[in-house]
Amino acid sequence: MPALPTALRTVLVLSAIWQAAVWLLAPPRYILPAPLDVAAAFARRPHYLLDNTLVTLGEIAAGFAAGTFLGFAVALGVVALPRLGRLVWPLVLVLQAFPVFVVAPLLVLWFGFGMGSKVVMTTLIIFFPVASAFADGLRRIAPDLLDASALTSATPWQTLIHVRLPLALPSLVSGLRVAAPLAPLGAVIGEWVGASAGLGFVMVQANARMQTDIVFAAMTIVAALTLALRSAVDALGPRLTPWAQER
Repeated sequence: MPALPTALRTVLVLSAIWQAAVWLLAPPRYILPAPLDVAAAFARRPHYLLDNTLVTLGEIAAGFAAGTFLGFAVALGVVALPRLGRLVWPLVLVLQAFPVFVVAPLLVLWFGFGMGSKVVMTTLIIFFPVASAFADGLRRIAPDLLDASALTSATPWQTLIHVRLPLALPSLVSGLRVAAPLAPLGAVIGEWVGASAGLGFVMVQANARMQTDIVFAAMTIVAALTLALRSAVDALGPRLTPWAQER
């Protein structure tokens, strides 16, 4: 029988400790439900949880794709056009200085209670780590390589595309690894502020009714989506940068 993945073993151990603590301390269920109570919540309302999971998953996927594209484009732009970078990058830093809970209500006001505001929220959260890591990678190319390309007939744009960009892809993957766990956070926070569906909406509604087992069930799904997205990025990394993998 194949060994269990490390993450699954960790989850099983923590669940066992959690269940034992509930048996020993016997807290009220509305304060801390047992893992078995959370499992019962999944069995009791599977379609409700699945439907809302699909809503959040769509927001995460759209926001992650948009944030990755925007971060890639901005990083490429600020490195290719340094004057533009000196203008744009301070604005990016200022935008990142605002806490997400400050920005989220404005996004709901501007883009409505539907999927749009959640996608924009996720895009903003994903954008900065991707843009920052990729821009650093584009700037930190060995000077010898740039000097060698300058001796050819390559234009600065060709050097950027054919030399800098491929060598900076490992940095882009690193940015995606940092951004991946943040994507579900962006979608859920947007749903907390204002939504009619999604796992964040489920948490808010269940918390108001003191249905803590449903809250934990939704949190479990969010954690699973986070791990799945990070695993997908880890699997994609070697395909994008096979030359940069550790031996």
